[in-house]
Formats: sequence, structure tokens, C-alpha cells
Amino acid sequence: MAMLITGVLLWSLIHLMKSVTPGLRGTIQGAIGEGPHKGLVALILLVALALMIFGWRSTTAEFVYDPPAWGRHANMTLMFIAILLIGAAQGASRIRQWIRHPMLTGVLIWAVGHLLANGDNKSLVLFGGLGLWALISIVTVSRNEGVWVKPAKVASLGRELLSVVIVAILYAILMFAHPWIAGVPVIAR
Repeated sequence: MAMLITGVLLWSLIHLMKSVTPGLRGTIQGAIGEGPHKGLVALILLVALALMIFGWRSTTAEFVYDPPAWGRHANMTLMFIAILLIGAAQGASRIRQWIRHPMLTGVLIWAVGHLLANGDNKSLVLFGGLGLWALISIVTVSRNEGVWVKPAKVASLGRELLSVVIVAILYAILMFAHPWIAGVPVIAR
């Protein structure tokens, strides 16, 4: 469990530096240079990701709460929406006209969906921790950016439909790869 907690904290702290402590981030970047700073951040994020994966796999699940009976089905739907939002953050999309931070909102929906489907300690740490990071990030980034100016560029309807098809393909891949990624099958065999 210590590895999992450390990974979630490391991931959250490194990501929050830009919006919560921009002065400290700037000082570090000024001291070591922009390129080495980006490399160091990438390395720390890879370590955090490895800690989360190995921490998840090495922690025995102990139930903390009983998830609702419909939670698993809700998670299946929420995952599609989360993937769509994370994809919308990568370029022009009509979604960006309605949602200021689609990637962070997608991570938050991913976390909530998994908390509805799982009631164990390691899910609470991983999904609860990353969901809390996403929520704090939405607030701090919005505060730093000021008034929201919606992007002027939107994707064509054809591009939006293509995005939905790509999301459906990614969703199917993730569903079938889930046992190898998380050690838990999505579809009971």
C-alpha cells in the first residue's frame, strides 16, 4: 500500500506544482534549465506511474464500503465519457466549448466511475487520490487562468464523429486489455 500511496502523491504533487507553486517550479527550472527540468519531471512521473502499478498489484484488496449494485454498469458508461473527454483535450473539439478542462474532467469521471464499481482500500487510494488531484487541478488551473475564454476553433461534424469512432475502438481495446493492465477482468468470463 505504501508504494501505491507514494505513487499517487508523487503524481499529484508534480502535476500540481505548475498551478499551486509556480514560483518554486520556476526557480527549479531556472536553476537546472528547461530541458533538464522537463526530463526530470518526466522521469518522476514515470516513477510515480510504476509505483502506482506495482503498488496496486502488490496490495491485497480489503473492502472499505459496499459499492452500489449498479456501480459497475455506471462505470462502463462513465469510462466511455471519460475517454471521449480525454481525447477532446488533444485538439479542436466542440466539447471544449462546454467544458473548460476536458482532460481533468475525464480523469475525474474515470475516478468516480471506478469508485462506484469498487469498494476496496486500494481503489479508494488510487481512484480517490487521482480524482482529488483532478478536482484540485481544475480549481487551481482555473484560478490561475482567470476568466474562461472559450476556444474559437471547433472541429467539423465529421471530425467529431471520427472522434467517437476512435473512442469506441479505444474503449474496446481497454476493456479487453484491462485484465493485463489492472489484473481485473471487466467482462466476467
